[in-house]
Amino acid sequence: MPRPPRRRGTSDGATAMAPAGAQALSTLPGVGPKVAEKFAVRGLLSVQDLWLHLPLRYEDRTRITPIASLFPGQSAQVEARVEAVERSFRYRPTLRVAISDGSRGTLVLRFFHFNRAQLALLVPGRRILCFGEARPGQYGLEMVHPSYRLLGDDADVGVRDRLDPVYPAVEGLGPQSLSRLIGEALDRLPPADELELLPEGLRDRLKLPTLRDALLTAHRPPPDTNLRDFELGVHPALRRLAIEELLAHHLSLRRQRISLRAHGAMPVRPAGKLAASLRRGLKFELTGAQQRVLAEVAQDMAHPEPMLRLVQGDVGSGKTVVAALAAANAVEAGRQVALMAPTELLAEQHLANFRGWFEPLGLRVAWLAGKVTGKARTAVLAEIASGQAQVVVGTHALMQDKVVFSSLALAIVDEQHRFGVHQRLALRDKGLSGSQVPHQLVMTATPIPRTLAMSAYADLDVSVIDEMPPGRTPVQTVAISGDRRGEVVDRIRAACAQGRQAYWVCTLIEDSEEVEAQAAQSTFEQLGLLLPGLRLGLLHGRMKSLEKQSVMADFKAGQLQLLVATTVIEVGVDVPNASLMIIENAERLGLAQLHQLRGRVGRGAAASSCVLMYRAPLSQMARERLEVMRASTDGFLIAEKDLELRGPGELLGTRQTGLASFRVADLARDAALLPEVHAAADALLAQAPDLADRLVLRWVGGAAKFAGA
Repeated sequence: MPRPPRRRGTSDGATAMAPAGAQALSTLPGVGPKVAEKFAVRGLLSVQDLWLHLPLRYEDRTRITPIASLFPGQSAQVEARVEAVERSFRYRPTLRVAISDGSRGTLVLRFFHFNRAQLALLVPGRRILCFGEARPGQYGLEMVHPSYRLLGDDADVGVRDRLDPVYPAVEGLGPQSLSRLIGEALDRLPPADELELLPEGLRDRLKLPTLRDALLTAHRPPPDTNLRDFELGVHPALRRLAIEELLAHHLSLRRQRISLRAHGAMPVRPAGKLAASLRRGLKFELTGAQQRVLAEVAQDMAHPEPMLRLVQGDVGSGKTVVAALAAANAVEAGRQVALMAPTELLAEQHLANFRGWFEPLGLRVAWLAGKVTGKARTAVLAEIASGQAQVVVGTHALMQDKVVFSSLALAIVDEQHRFGVHQRLALRDKGLSGSQVPHQLVMTATPIPRTLAMSAYADLDVSVIDEMPPGRTPVQTVAISGDRRGEVVDRIRAACAQGRQAYWVCTLIEDSEEVEAQAAQSTFEQLGLLLPGLRLGLLHGRMKSLEKQSVMADFKAGQLQLLVATTVIEVGVDVPNASLMIIENAERLGLAQLHQLRGRVGRGAAASSCVLMYRAPLSQMARERLEVMRASTDGFLIAEKDLELRGPGELLGTRQTGLASFRVADLARDAALLPEVHAAADALLAQAPDLADRLVLRWVGGAAKFAGA
């Protein structure tokens, strides 16, 4: 393991100095306050940030391509003479310039935006050098709005000696200005040994270049560079940058875990009598997977350091009862439990379950949400503070300053990716007592690909409930066009005639001219006319809480046959008699959300169906999503495909700090690098923690304090 690199002329204490590249962008020539502000909007604050602002693609102006050799889709540089010029005003002003180079080929340059100066210069006989993408056109191949310059008859073409980078835009800065400033920043790259933070053994094992060489290659690739390797992300320069970035993000999470583990926690080691009583009252047996995960949770809670465990499982796999049994152990040990959910509807479902399980055992389950006000709120806060409320279920309201627990030992967070990271910290801090913090149990019904879990949850131990309760029937999924709406209505009528219930899910609450989607309100009214003999209910997020509770209670009791709802029913709704779900405008939703919605049916023994109704034409991504849903009910397989199609930021939610901000790494593409990343993180934390800190500062910066909460 190398020692931290020393700066020339300094002592070993030089590592405390600002890292290379930390200088403000204002130190670059041409970057005044206004330009610096434009960079800041993109999150570019330092010289180092420009080093890591990598090109989107490259243009090859290192050679001249004969026109006769061009093929559709090729981006190339052509030297030729203007043969003819034509202006057209038939549909819109268009300028066509035919050019040839003596290679038995003619190319048309087409412009929709042009001025008199261009017309005066683009005349037959003029020599021109242009770059663009060749496309099929009316008269053969053409280039639309190519970049070009006119040449004198004896002028040297002056081809470039390296590929030209094309950078992600910075609003208010032209591409040439941006490229020039990045070049200025690259000229300040220090020597390789001063810049290097990766262990030499890791670089040698993976055949990685130094960071300096990787950055210079990424920004200034030589003409013989294989651009396909760059597009696929397998070029050694990109792999070097990706592995360092993954390592930095992983280290930031591990640092947070180490920081939290520095606190103690109350060991929870009950006799298990309360949990045993709860299990005897259940109407079902725990699956093997539930028992395994429960044992892992109990083992964690028995230790004098805080549990940090994520329990994930597919829709309906039984995570809630595992959380309840863990809560029973904490209560038997004389401590309190808090369960926080992101929506009132989901929190109310948990409240109903926990009260149904715990109140027959003589336990007090309290409820705290934003709607609990006045004297009722004062009474609940008093019960929580005194310890009379042994289990508290609620929403974000649990994190408010006036909520004080007597002895919080277990904090349960459901659907945690819907919360900001700081919110998880806030709930944990409610149980801060001296140097002790509560155990944390985090649950999600959104299956997370192993790749993503390894990166996004390095601060958590992960348990998977990978077995479904017996008696569940697979849901049959079909995708049909919205033009067949009448057939779908007939299908609902038939299902309800057989004593079954159905959901109709819409993506909006009210009609919008901007978004082509049927709204829940208007759909409810239309279906009421089309299905006059059925009892319909309406549920959406803008309804008052008591209204929502009443509608859900009626639907669960079978008093309503069809529930028209928005995606508010995505999680936590359990009605075993519901066997048909219609998802309107399904092409608008991501795979994870579609899978969650589909999980509301198939919860009983009856054969269940999900109809994905879409509006044509479909984009390629929407088509792929619907095909995945039609072909599979495996939540983890669907999650892997979702990661591939959408990326980690959308899959976990942008609030999960850092995941949407990878500059180089791609979790789906770079999964094979993760074992090396984890091994390198272990070595750095053990042998060179100062290098670990500098890596985090380089790639994650100030976000590190939130990255693993």
